[in-house]
Amino acid sequence: MDPMSAVVSVGVGPLSIADVVAVARHGARVEIEPESLAEVARSRAVIEQLADDPVPHYGVSTGFGALATKHIPLASRAQLQRSLVRSHAAGSGPEVEREVVRALMLLRISTLATGRTGIRVEVLETYVGMLNAGITPVVREYGSLGCSGDLAPLAHCALALMGEGEVRDASGELLATAVAFAAAGLTPVELREKEGLALINGTDGMLGMLCLAITDLTELAKFADITAAMSVEGLLGTDDVFAADLHELRPQQGQALSAQNLRNLLKGSEIRESHRDPAACTRVQDAYSLRCSPQVAGGVRDTIAHARTVADAELASAIDNPVVTKDGRVQSNGNFHGAPVAYVLDFLAIVTADLASISERRTDRFLDVSRSNGLPPFLADDPGVDSGHMIAQYTQAAIVSELKRLASPASVDSIPSSAMQEDHVSMGWSAARKLRRAVDGLRRVLAIELLTAARGIQLREPLRPGPATAAVIAALPGIGMPGSDRFLSPEIERAVEFVASGAALAAAEGVTGALR
Repeated sequence: MDPMSAVVSVGVGPLSIADVVAVARHGARVEIEPESLAEVARSRAVIEQLADDPVPHYGVSTGFGALATKHIPLASRAQLQRSLVRSHAAGSGPEVEREVVRALMLLRISTLATGRTGIRVEVLETYVGMLNAGITPVVREYGSLGCSGDLAPLAHCALALMGEGEVRDASGELLATAVAFAAAGLTPVELREKEGLALINGTDGMLGMLCLAITDLTELAKFADITAAMSVEGLLGTDDVFAADLHELRPQQGQALSAQNLRNLLKGSEIRESHRDPAACTRVQDAYSLRCSPQVAGGVRDTIAHARTVADAELASAIDNPVVTKDGRVQSNGNFHGAPVAYVLDFLAIVTADLASISERRTDRFLDVSRSNGLPPFLADDPGVDSGHMIAQYTQAAIVSELKRLASPASVDSIPSSAMQEDHVSMGWSAARKLRRAVDGLRRVLAIELLTAARGIQLREPLRPGPATAAVIAALPGIGMPGSDRFLSPEIERAVEFVASGAALAAAEGVTGALR
């Protein structure tokens, strides 16, 4: 199915990670289930009953945060909601990526469709219309503490619903929101009681980035097995350590899957067979970066699986404060606190850094004549005149060093706000932002290992690699045989795109079947 023609239904059951990616990254349309609209209308009736109540109710007839004790008269309540959104749309810095904003919008729509927030049906339908029209509010990098929701990012989207601020249309052109709405046939909403608060009080930004990261890291973990297999081949390593019975001695699920991938990828390798005879090969065992690859890549898989469990629970949640319960109460709560999501975002940044680190160590072995088992220094054609892949490894090392800094957790760095009313926050948005940079860095590190291992394997000719790794090398775009030094940066960028597009994984899986 063409992703652009796909439809994601919202409201009956929880969204999946795949749903989020389909809408955020591939432009799938969103539709709200009719029964959800009925529940939205029912909860709105509860809010409207409270609007006339002389007793103050948070979010309906009071201020917000540290100003929650201030009662707001009826005549000022529409202005209260407008002021809330305008004041909270206080982001700063570079624009956040389109796919992140679309994920955030979808996830806020999902919570609104539960009927637990008290908004009107027309507000929800306008939000869906904005998303389906490809209108993406301009959201800035800084502004969320990951508590009381991703307030500033969500407020920029709510501001667009009001017809204010700036957006990008489906073609990416920057426009005033009013112009984009008119072109799409949309009418801005005039917010009423509780609606401004409902639009900005959720973990949607950090959750959206978690869903995207889980998707990318799941694929990169498989690709890391491909580059590891290529390095084992190119460095004349052994596949004996990947035997299934050895990994059954330590029944870690991710480790077993990675080892199985490595066995499949190395099957039929002439290079491996060339040094299987123990009388001809005097090395007792390989370095950790080769031998322990399944343990590291497997631990990454297990961490991703844990993150997926947290994401799935959050996707089934209705995050707002206060919420309209099924029995009609309007109840304050703390579900907007992003701690569960922030923790796994930080955890993923740790394993991302470590997977890149072991990849860089394998690359470095190719370049050192004392460890490369007969390859020329730095894989250079004429060492001394040529530098080969010397500086490609520098690039890897620089990225890995950056990834180690990005692995420092954001979730331990709470900072109080709102006159100490919000005295503990999750920093989940910050954890998500640094994870996105880390995922990009990992992709680049693996792409450089791919290039280096491919050159090392080519230098083993006439011995041939296994069919799976040979297919990956053959599919590498614009990469020549080893020879004199050439402008290396374009080759690296083509390799990065080769990995990002999924073509590298597809080339291997065309031989092995689906990797796990």
